[in-house]
Parts: sequence; structure tokens; C-alpha cells
Amino acid sequence: MPQALLLPKPFISTPSNINWSKPKICGDLVDANIKIRRTVEVVCLGMLAPRKFLQKRKKIEHFKDAADEADQKNWRKLMNEILETGSAVSVLRCQRTRNQPLPRDLVLGTLVRFKQLKKWNLVSEILEWLRTQHWWDFNEMDFLMLITAYGKQADFVRAERVLSYMNKKGYPANVISHTALMEAYGKGCQYNKAEAIFRRMQSSGPEPSALTYQIILKIFVEGDKFKEAEEIFETLLKETSPLVPDQKMFHMMIYMYKKARNYEKARKVFALMAERGVQRSTVTYNSLMSFEANYKEVAKIYDEMQRAGLAPDVVSYALLVNAYGKARREEEALAVFEEMLDAGVRPTRKAYNILLDAFAISGMVEQAKTVFKSMRRDRFTPDLCSYTTMLSAYVNASDMEGAEKFFKRIRQDGFEPNVVTYGSLIKGYARVNNLEKMMEKYENMRSCGIKANQTVLTTIMDAYGKSRDFDSAVVWFREMEAAGVLPDQKAKNILLSLATTAEEQMEAKQLVGQCHPYSTETNTRDTEDDENDEDDGCKDDYAA
Repeated sequence: MPQALLLPKPFISTPSNINWSKPKICGDLVDANIKIRRTVEVVCLGMLAPRKFLQKRKKIEHFKDAADEADQKNWRKLMNEILETGSAVSVLRCQRTRNQPLPRDLVLGTLVRFKQLKKWNLVSEILEWLRTQHWWDFNEMDFLMLITAYGKQADFVRAERVLSYMNKKGYPANVISHTALMEAYGKGCQYNKAEAIFRRMQSSGPEPSALTYQIILKIFVEGDKFKEAEEIFETLLKETSPLVPDQKMFHMMIYMYKKARNYEKARKVFALMAERGVQRSTVTYNSLMSFEANYKEVAKIYDEMQRAGLAPDVVSYALLVNAYGKARREEEALAVFEEMLDAGVRPTRKAYNILLDAFAISGMVEQAKTVFKSMRRDRFTPDLCSYTTMLSAYVNASDMEGAEKFFKRIRQDGFEPNVVTYGSLIKGYARVNNLEKMMEKYENMRSCGIKANQTVLTTIMDAYGKSRDFDSAVVWFREMEAAGVLPDQKAKNILLSLATTAEEQMEAKQLVGQCHPYSTETNTRDTEDDENDEDDGCKDDYAA
């Protein structure tokens, strides 16, 4: 029987009769009030309604018998004690009675579980302790796990010692140990040493494995050694290559081209996957989506992924929500988030923060409040990024009274504001042209030992610029240089735009390092367009 054709679900599922748009200041006041009330009503009635799959449910456990139940519960208690104390050896020692050895299954189960949890510090601690225990036969596999643990922790000094000891004991050269040492060098930013290990493996063995190639590509990409990564990948593509590049290697190359801002080559690698018969996954499409800033392009890739029969994951939805949010298309951002919940995809705190930002950018305080409350309801504790984003919603709505109240709440809830948090308040007072309060917040920030960043200093400079105060703008421009902050193009444009006399123009040119005559093109001040481009410190790189 032929299968039915599955069409991708449309993004926008919000009823067309609901008006989410913000009221225009120049419009009729009565009409504006109706729109505001309607928006608030929609938020209260249906936005982010609770889903059953997000509710806490009691897990039903099954055991073989009473003895198995007791063993499982004792082992979980042991694991919790280790995680609470942060030390495995002290807890394991207490498990020994009358100097009897610990059950092998208990030790191996603990090691495997911490390996799965990527608690490599605990794995190495347990293994180092086992090396000193006469009742434990420390074999080659234990050494390989130990050197792997040190590799994951970027502890190349200890990894070197373990490999040296293995060589002295006569253990044969092993691809696992050499790959682990190579990874240790890479994570420790010793990129040349990592490359030397890899080249030696290629020339004299042991033969690099697929995992070795995956790791060396990642090391080169992280170390911005793009040429070397390309050479290795091209070698793998040759017919004479002992290995065929797998999905993870293709993903790493797509990520590399994203990092290098070369979208054309990333698309070629994406197309090459199909030519080589390498299966594309949701992660592949997510990598391409993370390239794009234009919501139309992100939505296009999202459609392409669904047509390929792949189910979006939380990263896919978050990238699309982020694209709509940055484009100030809050309706679509919310609709995509709701679609994610309807599909039974559990959101993350990052995903909630992205949706929160979509409303905060446009100053939609009530909607932002609903998202903020929904996080707690769905057992996602808001972090400082969440609080700072919520604060920016008040700021972008020019509600500085509400912003001040929420700023106090940040401390009451146990968080310490950072430079981005203070920067939001400073930007808010700059927008309403309250220079006195703006400087008060700046001094408060400095008194807390927080150093101003480029965004904060440019905001202050811009505020004085709007008052046509050239001298003050020069002072803040010099303050950037004194603080070791490189002035961006916006700061330069502000300074140049304020220079009216020939003397001021000459001084401005000297400060920004321009030698050519003053151009009216550089007089353009995109302050309003750039105001919301500030990095709130909450951005998440959803790369492969």
C-alpha cells in the first residue's frame, strides 16, 4: 500500500484574527489601547500553555528482585555522595569493610557511569587510586582509560607521564593512547605538538583511526589552522585514502567554514555529503542554519530539512526562533516555539532565553513576563542571562521605573549583575536622555569593580553626542583607548558626526586614524539601528 505524502507543518499556526503588533505612537490612542488590551488578553489566555510532557511524573522502576533493588539503590546513593562531595576516593574508601576489596562490578559501573557523564576528573581520580590498590589488577585497558581522561581534561603533562610509563612496561603502541595525548595537547592549546603527534602516527604508526581524524580536524579548527584542516580533509576524499570521511568530519568542515565566514564552501561540503552517500542529519542542517542571519534563509533551510524527512530538534527550533526574534517578527517566533512544544520537543533554558529575547528586543514586557514565568513553571531555573534579557525588555519599552524595580530583584534572587546587566540600564537612561542617571549607573558599575566594555562606552559617548557635546565625546573616545577597548565603527562615526568646525574635524580625523578628507558618508550615524545589536552575553553558538 503506498505511503501518504507527508508535507511539512507550516510555521505560522497562530490564528489570523489575533493582533500581536505593537501600537504605533502616531496612531489613534483609542485604537492603540484596544491593541494593547487584546495583546495582553491573548498572553493571559493561551500563550505557552502547560504541556503534559513537561509536567513532573513519578518514574516507575522495575527490579529483578529485592536483592537487585537494594543493590541499585545503594549504588545510586554512592553516586550521589560522590557528586555531592566532589571526591570519589573518600567515598569509595568508606565502602570497604575490613580491608576487603570492592566488588569489581561496582567499580566498573561507577567508572562507566562517570565516563558517560563526562566527569573525567572523577574518572582519573578513581583510576589513580586503583593504581595504588594491591587488590586491583591495573591492566592496559585501565591505563588507556586514564590517559583518555587526562586528554579530555587537557592535562597533557600527566598524559605524557602515563604514555611514558606504558612504554616502559612494554605495552605496544596503541592508537587510543596516542590519540588521547594528541587531544590533550589540542585542548591545552598546544596545537603544534598535537599536529606533531598526528604526523608521527601517519608516518610511523600506530595508524590513525576515524576518531583520530575527527579530533585532529577539531583541533585544527579550534586553533584556526584552516589550511591544515582542509589538506587533511582533501586527503581523506581521495580514492587512495585508507579512511572515508564520516558524518562528523563533514560537520566539522561545515563548522570550520562558518568560523571562516565562507558560506559558499560550506554549501559545497553540504552538497558533497549527498554525492559521497554520507547521510545528512538534523545537526547538518542546524550547522547551515547557524550561518544565516536572515530569517527567510533560516526558514528555507528549515523547510529543506523537513522535506528531507528529518525531525527538527531543540537546536533547530531555537535557531529559527532566534532568526525571527532578531527580525522583530515576534508572532512567528512564538508560533515556532509553540510548534516545538506541540511536537513534544523539550525546550532548554537556552531556547527559553532566545524566545525571551525575541520579545525583549521589541520592548514587549507582558509577553516577556509570560515567557519568564513559564520557565519556572516548566522547571527551567532562569539564569543571569534570563534576568538581563528581561531587564532589557523594560529598557526597550522605555519603562525605566519597571527596569529599576527588576534590577533590584536580580540581587534579591541571588544574582550579581555583570557589565551587560548594567549596560542595559545605562542604555535605557541614554535613550530617554537622562544623562545624570546614566552616569550614576556607570559609577555604580565601576564601584562594583566591573570594567566597562565597548558597548557601554559607545552608549555613553552616543548619549553625549545627541546633546551635540563634541568635547565630552572626545573624552569618552579617549577613555576607550585608555581602557584598552578598540573603538568600533559606530564610535568613530559618532565622533566624526559631531565635528562641526575645521579644528574639530581635524581632531576627530586624528583620533579615528583617518587621513583622507572628511566624507559625508562617514557622517551617517546608525545609532537607532545598532542599539539592539548589543551582545547580551547570552548568545549560544549552536554549531556542530
